[in-house]
Amino acid sequence: MKPEIIKVDSAASTNSLIAARAAELGHGSVIVATAQTAGRGQRGNTWESEPGKNLTFSVLLRPETIEARRQFELSMSVALSLRDAIAALVGDAAEVTVKWPNDIYAGDRKICGILIENTLSGKGITHSVVGAGVNINQRRFVSDAPNPVSVVMLTGHEHDLDTTMAEIAARIVGDFDRYEIAPDPEALKTRYMSQLWRRDGFHPYRDAATGEVFEAEIADIDLAGPITLRRHDGTLGTYAFKEVAALLT
Repeated sequence: MKPEIIKVDSAASTNSLIAARAAELGHGSVIVATAQTAGRGQRGNTWESEPGKNLTFSVLLRPETIEARRQFELSMSVALSLRDAIAALVGDAAEVTVKWPNDIYAGDRKICGILIENTLSGKGITHSVVGAGVNINQRRFVSDAPNPVSVVMLTGHEHDLDTTMAEIAARIVGDFDRYEIAPDPEALKTRYMSQLWRRDGFHPYRDAATGEVFEAEIADIDLAGPITLRRHDGTLGTYAFKEVAALLT
């Protein structure tokens, strides 16, 4: 299915815009904004994007087989789709990985942020709004974000935004549709873990509740989303999103 892509000049948030129109839009519909004035990220952060230089968009998905308790499978599918799409754009310029739970990194720098908002009804998901900001042609970032990067900064080459948007949308929707036809949670998790940022070795983290900074390696990702970290002494700790933060070095 070729996703319907709706372009708008400006939107406070494409997630809010597509959510407001969810009743009239079909599965796979996309709203992309040339300028987004109040884009939201995980942890309530804002997303810096120079108008006309990057992709700020939202995709409407209508899961038919994934229940609410399995919504992290949707998150993994989307994250891997965006990782694959961005890796194709970046080529050999940087390793593209998924930072748990679903940011996309090129090397140690953030190239894409994802915010998924699910509307639940009973045990099911009525619809999912997948919002993403992908840094494509922006050459300079002026916010206090610690580590942004773009495709053009890595490769020196600009990309046509309309073409790139169509390719990314087709990948997100196509990959998700194929997964719904033949879901295999363990295989999806295995691939997700193979593409994780800092998947090997010990790295610094901060416990959000205590403020403690410690070194650990990724031991496991639960299918419901929590991450399990193993410290040098073998101690295991399992954290839900926002309960632990990876620290840049």
